[in-house]
Amino acid sequence: MRAIAMGMLCLSLLSLAIPTGAAVAAEDEEDEPAKPAVPNIYLDLRTSYAKIPAGTLGLGFGTTSLSAALQTLALRRGTALPNGLPAAKAIAIDLPLTVDVNDRVSLYGGVSGSTADIGGGWSTFDITSWNIGVQADLYQQNGGRIPTITLQSTLTQSVPNEQGMTNSFNNILEFDYALDEDETRGWLAGMQYTYTTIATPFASIRPNTILYAGGYYQWPSNWKFTGRLGVQSFGGAQLAGRTLAESFTQPILRLDLDRMDDNDNRLFGITAQIAWTPKPAYQLTLRTPLYAVRN
Repeated sequence: MRAIAMGMLCLSLLSLAIPTGAAVAAEDEEDEPAKPAVPNIYLDLRTSYAKIPAGTLGLGFGTTSLSAALQTLALRRGTALPNGLPAAKAIAIDLPLTVDVNDRVSLYGGVSGSTADIGGGWSTFDITSWNIGVQADLYQQNGGRIPTITLQSTLTQSVPNEQGMTNSFNNILEFDYALDEDETRGWLAGMQYTYTTIATPFASIRPNTILYAGGYYQWPSNWKFTGRLGVQSFGGAQLAGRTLAESFTQPILRLDLDRMDDNDNRLFGITAQIAWTPKPAYQLTLRTPLYAVRN
């Protein structure tokens, strides 16, 4: 009996000294970083200035708010421009409310305002379009050999809702191959396709396609540089049987400098773009996100 009692006592001591599977799992969960209770929520404020040569529209990388404003203004004033579109300057402010649902999916939607000088002086600054969209990682590399595949789709509609308004569908498919585990440097390749419809039978804008490649590097100070070089092909625009903008296939260059935080949230960004259309068109964009929630 004494031997049995001593054996039971030893088992009891061992059970106290060695944590159970549930206890080990609990300790592992405590060691893992806590998941955010709410997603990132911010106003992705973007301010753009563009200088565009005669005979073309505001085309290029990214969202289509500036292009939508210039397209609508050109269509409204097209009959008063017998020699085609003059050189233009434009300022646009985009205010999309963005929600990073998780590390794979972001949803956004908002309004854009702009003013443009397309011959005859600057127009009144006003709300000129609204947009909704989604960006999603269809596949994440996570140290593997297959690059991260990201799809971004944006619908932009010009304002007001009347004859001559435009609807633009912008889709970007991008492949991101990281060269290190922290994804601070890597290669990019992708395609952007923009399709525009017009609420009038007398005008048409043909699709715009960009094929590009590039790369990025992020320093330990969390400054990140990204470059993209590609070829843009535009099918042209017609109004009442005459050419409003010529078709072209020309190079395009975009350079981004961003300040990130330790969790890869953008704090500040500046983008410079040169698109040959076929003469050079310039665009400069400042990104100053206003965070309501930042994890």
